[in-house]
Amino acid sequence: MAIGAQLPYLPMENIWALWDQYFDRRPGHHHRTWLESRLAYKIQEEAFGAMSSSLKRRLEKIGETGEVPNQKRRAENQLAPGATLIREYNGIAHQVKVLDDGRFEYQARAYKSLSGVAKAITGTAWSGPAFFGLRQPAPKRQGALA
Repeated sequence: MAIGAQLPYLPMENIWALWDQYFDRRPGHHHRTWLESRLAYKIQEEAFGAMSSSLKRRLEKIGETGEVPNQKRRAENQLAPGATLIREYNGIAHQVKVLDDGRFEYQARAYKSLSGVAKAITGTAWSGPAFFGLRQPAPKRQGALA
């Protein structure tokens, strides 16, 4: 069993020994669950690396404003930074690079969304994920029913 999973079962003297290993000073309280959560984070950080600076900035912004951004699972949010999307339109291959901050670069200009890129390419409003083949376009609506 990994050390992080063992935390709830360790005696307090072992918890404090781990605390002293990961932190410079002890907190002014002895709330075990709080101590375990901080230790678990440090152990995880040691095993898998620290969180990215972009994630830290997002979390800090949430802490400052109290507003949690919309967490819908959009196709564009699932693209890996550095990925390149290619779409042929009117006989021209258009390349878009996914940036580290979640924006998209097209012709040396950064866009907040793929829909913005699609509009720059076509001159009309498009669903960016549909334009780049990341999801099916919405079906066309029929005329109003009488």
